[in-house]
Amino acid sequence: MEQTKYSVGLDIGTTKIVAIIGKQNEYGKIEILGIGKSKSLGVHRGVVNNITQTIKSIQQAVEEAEANSGLKIGSVVVGIAGQHIRSLQHSDYITRKDSEEVIGEEDVDLLCNQVHKLIMLPGEEIIHVLPQEYKVDGQAEIREPVGMYGGRLEANFHVVVGQVVSIKNVGRCIKSAGLDLGNITLEPLASSDAVLSQEEKEAGVALIDIGGGTTDLAIFKDGIIRHTAVIPFGGGVITEDIKEGCSIIEKQAELLKTRFGSAWPGENRDNEIVSIPGLRGREPKEISLKNLSKIIHARVVEIIEQVYVEIKNYGHEEQKKKLIAGIVLTGGGSQLKHLKQLVEYITGMDTRIGYPNEHLAGDSDEEVASPLYATAVGLLMNAIKNQEKLKLTQEEILEEQEQEVEDLVYADSDTKVVARPDLHKERKSVFDKWSEKLKEFLDNAE
Repeated sequence: MEQTKYSVGLDIGTTKIVAIIGKQNEYGKIEILGIGKSKSLGVHRGVVNNITQTIKSIQQAVEEAEANSGLKIGSVVVGIAGQHIRSLQHSDYITRKDSEEVIGEEDVDLLCNQVHKLIMLPGEEIIHVLPQEYKVDGQAEIREPVGMYGGRLEANFHVVVGQVVSIKNVGRCIKSAGLDLGNITLEPLASSDAVLSQEEKEAGVALIDIGGGTTDLAIFKDGIIRHTAVIPFGGGVITEDIKEGCSIIEKQAELLKTRFGSAWPGENRDNEIVSIPGLRGREPKEISLKNLSKIIHARVVEIIEQVYVEIKNYGHEEQKKKLIAGIVLTGGGSQLKHLKQLVEYITGMDTRIGYPNEHLAGDSDEEVASPLYATAVGLLMNAIKNQEKLKLTQEEILEEQEQEVEDLVYADSDTKVVARPDLHKERKSVFDKWSEKLKEFLDNAE
C-alpha cells in the first residue's frame, strides 16, 4: 500500500505515546489499520524533558503500529500540549488596493500572515492563528469574507502561543526517531475534532481533556473556537496524591485509582477496605475506600475549579456567550467513576463523556473508541484532512496546467510544440507555510 493511501497520528502524552495508522473508507469514516502504544518515559506535564527516553518510546509505539498493520510509517501529525501553551485574542486588518475587486483567499492569507508577525515574548512562537469572525468595511459578524467586495478587511483572531524550546524538542524527537514531521497541531483542537459534533460547537461547548500530565480545555461557540487553555494538572497528580496519602508505590496507587477510585466520597461505606500486598515480605496494607475517595475528590475538585475559572474567563456567564451544550469530558482521566456527576455539581453545566467513536468505521476495535484515544484519533483525522487538501490542490493544479497546456499548444508548420508548465508547483495554506517555517527552524537549530 502506498504512503498516500494512509495517514498517521502520533500522540506524545505524559503517561503514554500512541501511534495510530488509518485511512478514510468510502463512507467517509475512519478505518484504523494499526495502533501502537508505549509507556511515555521522557515527558513531564506535556513537555519533553528527556529526549533520549522520548525517542525510544516513540520508536517503540511506531514499531508496534507497523507490526500490527504491516505498513511503514513515514510522515506523522503530532500533537502539542503542556503548561507553556497560552492563548490571546488579537484584531488586525488590511487595506486592499482595489475595493471593486472581489476578496479572495490570498487576501485572507495576507491578513493571517500579518498576525504571524506579531512580536511575542522572548522564547515564544505562534502555533495557531484561528480567525473568529471578519469585518468588511465595518460590516461585522461575517464568517466567510471570500467573494465579497470591500476595501478594508478586518478580523478577530484567537492566537495560540507556545515555547520555542518545547516545540523544537518535539520536532527533534520525531526526526531522531526516523520520522517526518507532517504537521503540529494543538492537542485540545485534535481531541475536539474527534469527540464533538458540529451541533455542539454551534450551541457552545467546553471540551475538557484530562490527560496524565495536563488538562486541556477548548471552548467553541457558533462553530468557532473561542478559548483554549492548558492546566498543568492531570491524572498523574491524583496518582501521586494516593501514593503519598496511603504510603504505597506508584504502580499500586495507579491500580487503586483505576479499579476502586471514585470522585465522590459519599459513595463508599466506612467498612469497605482493600488489602494491598506488602513489599518484600512485609505485612499487607489495608486501605479504606472512603479515604481513597477523599484523596481523589480533593485533587479532582481543584482541577475542575481551575478549568471552571477558565470557562468564566471566556465569559460563559454572559447571555450571548452561554455554552448551551455544556461540558464534554474526554481523555484517560475522564474514566474516573462519578466524575461526570461531580463536574455537574461544581459547574452546574450539563456534562457527558466524549468517545471518539462517531468518526470511526463500525468494525473498529472497541479499545480505540475509548476516551483514552481521543487525541490520537483527532490527530489521525487531522492527518487525513491534510492529505485530502493536498490531493485536491494537486488535482486543481493539474487541471489548470492542462488548460495552460491547451492554450500554449500552437502549430508551427507541421510541428506541434507544447510548452509544459512546471507540474510540481503547489498552493500552500497559511498553516503549511507555518509548518515549513517550523521545519526550517528545526533544521537550523541542530
